[in-house]
Formats: sequence, structure tokens, C-alpha cells
Amino acid sequence: MKSAVETLNPTRVRLTVEVPFEELKPSLDAAYKKINQQVTVPGFRKGKIPARVIDQRFGRGAVLEEAINDALPKFYTEAVNEGELNVLGQPEIDITEFNDNEQLKFTAEVDIRPAIEIPDFSGIEVTVDAVEVSDEDVDKSVEQLRERFASTTPVERAAADGDVVTIDLEAKVDGNVLEDGVAKGVTYTIGSGQLLDGIDEAVIGLEAGGSATFSSELKGGSAAGKTAEVKVDVTAVQARELPALDDEFAQLASEFDTLEELRADSRKRLERMKKYDQATQAQEKVLDALLDLIEVPIPEKLLKDEVETRKHNLEQHQFPMMGLNWDSFLEREGKTAEEYDAELEKQATKGIKTQFVLDELVSKEQLSVNQEELTEHLMRRAATSGMSPDQFAQAVVEGGQVPMLVGEVARGKALALVVEAAKVVDSNGETVDLDDEDEEGETVEAAAEESTEDAAEEKSEG
Repeated sequence: MKSAVETLNPTRVRLTVEVPFEELKPSLDAAYKKINQQVTVPGFRKGKIPARVIDQRFGRGAVLEEAINDALPKFYTEAVNEGELNVLGQPEIDITEFNDNEQLKFTAEVDIRPAIEIPDFSGIEVTVDAVEVSDEDVDKSVEQLRERFASTTPVERAAADGDVVTIDLEAKVDGNVLEDGVAKGVTYTIGSGQLLDGIDEAVIGLEAGGSATFSSELKGGSAAGKTAEVKVDVTAVQARELPALDDEFAQLASEFDTLEELRADSRKRLERMKKYDQATQAQEKVLDALLDLIEVPIPEKLLKDEVETRKHNLEQHQFPMMGLNWDSFLEREGKTAEEYDAELEKQATKGIKTQFVLDELVSKEQLSVNQEELTEHLMRRAATSGMSPDQFAQAVVEGGQVPMLVGEVARGKALALVVEAAKVVDSNGETVDLDDEDEEGETVEAAAEESTEDAAEEKSEG
């Protein structure tokens, strides 16, 4: 077999392959054997039909077609390896010449990863938010905890802001009650904003047994985006009572003996959260700065497929859960279809570019992934998927997705490497040392892995 590579553009090549007929013999023999198992000819046992009889009965052309279909993937792969190509997706193959007992010629056009030069990135400098926890932040955190320990007491009076009401709901659109528009015994805290717009104004002032009607735009369900007439019946009113902020509350709500200790722990927890947010912000900004340094041509077909994949995932997986369609989704986003397509293309372009650049960095720095790193990443992915680690691991193995997870971890390590080399300062002008503690360094790497997951998930490479 002989092959030659023609570069069509930085991301696409054409392979020209010539295969002598004798190299087709294994596939030809396999074709006769396969047809032998599928057909019957009087006078011959199944599987023992001579080749000349198959040619006479079914045509030599059918055998040759079967042989070529069997051989093409093998010869294509050999040509790719011979050309040392890093291909993306499936090739477009065209048989240009073939006659019985003569050589086979075919071409294969396929996208390839572009050649990328990683520049010196040690000069990258980014600014992130300072880690600052105010007394107001601590107050809000403690108040949220206090809300969780609130008690309720039935009252015989009109409902007021902050009360908990039990209600029945019935929604109509164009005078017809919706199939999914009836709910009984719903518990709702007035002022929480967790139900329909307009519900608070409707129930405030109503006692148990009272009713009201109001209009509201439905956010989900079969009539998402439409304005419904909603009837609400109040069946019970309960007053909420918050526990006093004292040492007794600290003992009730935590392992601490005093309110002062509880507040101190809340401050530490908020600082940890803000440090994680700071690390995430640092890796996002460093990644953007790195991408700005590098020109990366994007394969046109890969980009088109990526955009279509993202739209398909929205339409098939997210829309049904949110009770949306394209019209209601675009209305909610405040965008036209053209504007959203442009936004998707921008996101997809960045995702592809990110994967190309970080994969090149993985190769350049010879970064590897050990079993412990892969297991930790799998645990994080399982947690975000809502599956147990065992269930997620089984799904990954059965779906052949282990290399994808390895790639995610490796790209996370590559980005962490760039973040480590960059200068990161906070909004107060102070240098941020993201490696001053082991825990924080691990946080940077974990956050970096998460930032590269989407790009890894949404591509299928040949």
C-alpha cells in the first residue's frame, strides 16, 4: 500500500491511497466466507460453496463490494498512521479507481488537529476578587441557619409576610384548567419568592378558608410562557417564630457551645468558599489570557457539529425538564434565534480551542494521570451527576468513556500548571499565592478540571 497526504488547509487533509489487489486477498477470502454462511445452494453443504459457484450465482461484484467495505477501514487507518496524523471525526472516503484483479485507489478527506505552538505563558497576570468576609456576611450566614430552625404555630388571623400558608392552586389558560395546573396542600412561605409571581399579594390578608384569583406568567409545565388565571385557596395559616440568637441556639444548630464560636466558624467557612471562588476565577481568567496568546484554526465541520450537539442537548434533555420549547426559551433569554446561535458558536469555539491548547500542553509537558487522580475526578463527576460513584463508574466503563475522563484530568493539570506560572493579584493589589496551602492547590487543580469538562464531553474524535 502507498499513501500520500495533501494539506487542504490547517485543519483538513486529503489522503490518497493505492492498494495492490493482492493486499485485498484477506478481505476477499473473508467476504466469500461471510457469504457462504448466509446463502444456500442446492447440492452444496452450507459453508462449503466454492468461490466460482458464488460468483456465478450471486455475482463477483457483490463479493468485491463486501471485500472493499471490509478492507477500507484498515487501509485508511494504516494511511493515517503512516502520515502521523491526529485526525478528528470520520473521513469522507471516495473510491476513485477499482477493477477486478487491479489495484484499489481511494481518497479520504478528514479533519485534523491543527499544529499549535505553546508560547511562553509565564508573563500572564490577572486580577481576581479579594477574599473579604464582612460582619454582614457572617450575619447573613447565621440568619440563614436560624431560618432553618424556625418553628411554626397555627394562628387564626389573616396571613402576613413571613407566614407559612397551606394552599390549593388551580391554573387556567384561555378559560381551561391545565392538566398539570392543579396542586393541593402546597406549603408556602410568604415572601420567599419560590412560587408564582403575584402569589404573595394574593394570599396576604386572607384567613384560612379564604380565596383569591390572580394572573401570572407560567415559568414551566405544559403552558410555559403563557399567562394563566390562578385561583388560590388558603387552607391554613401558620406563624413562623425564629429562635433567639444566643448560646442555646448555637448548641441546638451546631457542635459549638457559644454563639461567638458559631460565628467564628461561619467566618472561616465563608473564607474557604471565597478562596475556592477566587481560585476558580483565577483559572478562568488565566485560561482566557492563555487563549488570547494563541491563534488556533478551528475545523469548520467540527464547529458545526459541536453547535448542533449543544442545541440537541438543550432540546432533548434540558427543555423537557424546564417545560420549555425554543420559542419560550428564547423569550426567557431575551434573544433572537440568530443571536443565540451566534452565542452558541462563540461558546463552542472557545471549548474546542481550550481542548486543543490544553491537550498540546499535556503532550509538551508529558503530563500523566494516575489512578488516584482519576478516582478523585470520578467521585466529583458522580456527585454532580446525581449518581453514586459505583453507578457512575459503571456507566463510564460501559460507555467507553474512561479515556474522556483521563483527558479531563490531564487538561485540568495542564491548566493548573499555567495558573501556577501566572501572577495573580487581588482587587486590593495583593499577590495571591494559590499554592500556599495543599488544600488550596488541590482546589485550583479541581476547578481547572471542571473548566475543561464541557469541551471534553462534547467531541468525538476518530
